[in-house]
Amino acid sequence: METLPDNPYLLLTPGPLSTTKSVKQVMLRDWCTWDDDYKQIVETIRATLVQLATPVPGYTAVLMQGSGTFCVEACLTTAIPDKGRLLVLANGAYGRRIARIAACQRIDHLVLDSGDTEWPDTEVLSKALAQDPGITHVAVVHCETTTGMLNPVADIGDIVRRFHRTFIVDAMSSFGGIPMDMAQIQADYLISSANKCIQGVPGFGFVIAGKRELARTRGNARSLSLDLFDQWETMETGHGKWRFTSPTHVVRAFAKALEELAGEGGVAQRWKRYRENRDLLIAGMTRLGFVPLLDEPYRSPIITAFLGPDHPDYRFNQFYDRLKQKGFVIYPGKVTQQDTFRIGHIGDIHPADIPQLLAAVQDAMYWV
Repeated sequence: METLPDNPYLLLTPGPLSTTKSVKQVMLRDWCTWDDDYKQIVETIRATLVQLATPVPGYTAVLMQGSGTFCVEACLTTAIPDKGRLLVLANGAYGRRIARIAACQRIDHLVLDSGDTEWPDTEVLSKALAQDPGITHVAVVHCETTTGMLNPVADIGDIVRRFHRTFIVDAMSSFGGIPMDMAQIQADYLISSANKCIQGVPGFGFVIAGKRELARTRGNARSLSLDLFDQWETMETGHGKWRFTSPTHVVRAFAKALEELAGEGGVAQRWKRYRENRDLLIAGMTRLGFVPLLDEPYRSPIITAFLGPDHPDYRFNQFYDRLKQKGFVIYPGKVTQQDTFRIGHIGDIHPADIPQLLAAVQDAMYWV
């Protein structure tokens, strides 16, 4: 195979993220969507995703073309029937995006927004479900990458189950990087993407769901291409066949990424590496005078938001450009009320990379 060049910089972002050469290398081969060898790759991916999600039987995985948001929209518009009502627990841009999807698709919904720096209020959730029997589904983002907030999905799941509603968890940036059992947190649907903690490349996402729950959604879909049930039924009967053109190269890269996840020691070891990346980063950034947006109990091992320096000469774009020249790409802030920037801990990033990043940050601090 052709030798790939080194990346000019590391992506310290919540996805797309830095991937290994071996993941990129496998995309140099072409695949036919109808070929049995390719369909077997798809079936192996589906089975592996279910194994990563829970040891409990009765679950299935559906792959869907597009970005993670495509999968969120496919899940919402298929899972929720015409007379259903969605309750969105929002504390960042991605929870609010769920509400935007619901509004665009004319799904009856309400939003409990706890702001950018607080967990959803479980007492308010309980009261809402008790007072409104019309609510059929509850959705929340597990890791809200607006801030790096890790939401208490197990506590939320207990409440949703107590009221016998359907629980949808957007685990876009957490699945594969944080140990979880979707049966234990009582999630009926778990949504993620190829280019997050499993460290593949962008091009498709997936929904893991209870088979019985998904089977009840026949005919619900508000879209042809985003019909999650129809995609699932086609993959089941076609043994790995997609309804429409599948992103074959991306799928093969994802299969390789799953092999590399197992080779690293599984989700538990990847979680350990991500946490070590985060802890080294926060300690070093704090020494340089930066302040994390969130207090320690709220922080995820996925991404950390830092307050922008309170200095009249500080401009994020200049800071960003200087870091990029030194080989590191970070993310702008997305918090509504405060000036922040974000640095991710996921992807092919290792603790040995953090001291180099911190040295680059110190050199890039032109306002000091």
